[in-house]
Amino acid sequence: MCIEFARHIYQTDEPNSTEFDISTEYPIIDLMPDQRDIADMGGTMRLGIYDCQLVPNTRAFAAYADVGAGPIVQERHRHRFEFNNAYRGDLEARGMVFSGMSPDGRLVEIAELGTHPFMLGSQFHPEFKSRPNKPHPLFLAFIRAAANRHNAMVETR
Repeated sequence: MCIEFARHIYQTDEPNSTEFDISTEYPIIDLMPDQRDIADMGGTMRLGIYDCQLVPNTRAFAAYADVGAGPIVQERHRHRFEFNNAYRGDLEARGMVFSGMSPDGRLVEIAELGTHPFMLGSQFHPEFKSRPNKPHPLFLAFIRAAANRHNAMVETR
């Protein structure tokens, strides 16, 4: 989501992840700094449960609040690439909201577009904690947003 938004605001297809294009001029998603000097990647990724501090008055905050969770939630990770903070200011200035952060504010955990009915992406894997009888709060919020949009479209016909 962040790559696509960057492509839109910079008006080029160049923004990318260095996981896919090591020479991209706009490394929106990049190898985590503490991974750079590791030659044998093996089991070195960010793996396990980490805290995520939710930002009030955001879709993410509301999604978790709807199920009685927050403002700090724990989510599961499995990756070694992160949002590149060098682009945080540019993307925020153009409408991206970083609605979930590591408690130290260093790592983006959730991003969303405030002007979109429901454009939200997470760094963690919500599917790891979702169950058929208990969907993850972000999945539940997405389904509700889609249903509300559908119902609003039907009412205007």
